[in-house]
Amino acid sequence: MSPVLAGVLQVLALVVALGLVYRPLGDHMARVYSSEKHLRVEKWIYRAIGVDPNTRMRWPAYLRGVLAFSAVSVLFLYLLQRLQGALPGSLGFVSIDPDQAFNTAASFVANTNWQSYSGEQAMGHVVQTGGLAVQNFVSAAVGTAVAVALVRGFAGSRTGELGNFWADLVRGTVRILLPIAVVGALVLVACGVIQNFSGIHEVGQFTGGSQQWNGGAVASQEVIKELGTNGGGYFNANSSHPFENPNGLSNLFEIFLILVIPFALTRTFGRMVGSLKQGYAILGTMATIWLGFTALMMWAEYAHHGPAFDIAGGAMEGKETRFGIAGSSIFAVATTLTSTGAVNSFHSSYTGLGGGITMLGMQLGEIAPGGVGSGLYGMLVMAVIAVFIAGLMVGRTPEYLGKKIGTREIKLAACYILITPALVLCFTAAAMALPTPPHSMLNSGAHGFSEVLYAYTSGANNNGSAFAGLSADTQWFNTTIGLAMLLGRFLPMVFVLALAGSFAEQKPVPVTTGTLGTHRPLFSGLLAGTILIITGLTYFPALALGPLAEGLAS
Repeated sequence: MSPVLAGVLQVLALVVALGLVYRPLGDHMARVYSSEKHLRVEKWIYRAIGVDPNTRMRWPAYLRGVLAFSAVSVLFLYLLQRLQGALPGSLGFVSIDPDQAFNTAASFVANTNWQSYSGEQAMGHVVQTGGLAVQNFVSAAVGTAVAVALVRGFAGSRTGELGNFWADLVRGTVRILLPIAVVGALVLVACGVIQNFSGIHEVGQFTGGSQQWNGGAVASQEVIKELGTNGGGYFNANSSHPFENPNGLSNLFEIFLILVIPFALTRTFGRMVGSLKQGYAILGTMATIWLGFTALMMWAEYAHHGPAFDIAGGAMEGKETRFGIAGSSIFAVATTLTSTGAVNSFHSSYTGLGGGITMLGMQLGEIAPGGVGSGLYGMLVMAVIAVFIAGLMVGRTPEYLGKKIGTREIKLAACYILITPALVLCFTAAAMALPTPPHSMLNSGAHGFSEVLYAYTSGANNNGSAFAGLSADTQWFNTTIGLAMLLGRFLPMVFVLALAGSFAEQKPVPVTTGTLGTHRPLFSGLLAGTILIITGLTYFPALALGPLAEGLAS
């Protein structure tokens, strides 16, 4: 079997698997967020944190809940790292330095999971399982809660109410993420991923000495890192490490975990707004972009010719032989089109155009299918922009899902779109202009610029993957990327929730013959075109200085 055919078969297997769970999972999530009943364990949690889950919140109260919970989470995770040296189960590791502790706390609370440290050489069992793994669950639940709040804004009528943040947070964790994670962890263990609390062992005798390995609760952390589109890794090698991702089957299953909830949320959206066709339209746009990027990546990595490439079967530098080009390319696209950030290969070693595809996937806003929750609300904001553009074309007041898009709504949507590129480009410009940050670049020229651009693109878009050629464990990068992650996560949420509140206060307008059919393939095409044009106009100059220049020169 040819490597290309093997790659195509892997994509087809993913499509079939995602199709089988799309309906039941999407409907289950719709029931979870529409139910008025509370499980007993959920009632215990509400009582412990002192909240009333039945209180209906308008958007300012919902936002305060998001920010308050996230602020406490950052503080808790920061202190846990700073106190690691005094905690049991630390494996002898010392406390984390202040700048790196801030960066890591911001990273995991923002659902980014950017890591400027080697996990197996810095974090003990308590920090890994009691800090990082916990944030993998709750940060994903926060993203889903914000997405559901926006959906309720479209579905509501003159109430201004978006639900209850605390109820959405707890339900998302207890009823959705935890059950799937338990089953997924068992699958990963069966595939060969380790799960233990062992200490550090010396393995084998090599020239110059032995090698040290430490174990850990890897399977349970690996499953939620992928399922919650978190990223990061128990080990520095991330999902290319055999303890995290031992074979081709585990690799395909991890890609499935990355994609399953973001795609299924389109079904949840359709259920909650009362029109499954609207969900299918969003799904069609997401799937088209994902399949297109996957095909482009495989072409870019297989297309290079020459004796070395022919012998290796393609551009194999930086890729695991047990996954090959196909498994690495599919994983790279899935992880950068979502907010996952896990990697099973060295993105810096991809071809110039291949590395550019990973960057462009994040710069689209990670909406195909995007992160857990963040992908759906990002796509819905883009849908608002697309409807507004269509309204300008025909000279009609734009409407989406029965809600009018006026001056306030379009300003909020525009702010959402602009905030992340502003963070990426401003921080990248500052890093390149100052004398010290460029010293962290492994390469010079276009590739070195790509390393810095990728780092801030990954941080501000809450992705967390790295080009891996940048030495980011410095005070400058730890601090600035930490700020980019926090601002890139929570400022867009402010605009999303304000937009949701604005829609929730409106009375739905009736559908007429002049209403744009947003459930048809024509609108899906318009939406995809809007996304690509906005991204191209925003990032093309920066991409031209980095991956495009490198790709055209090679």
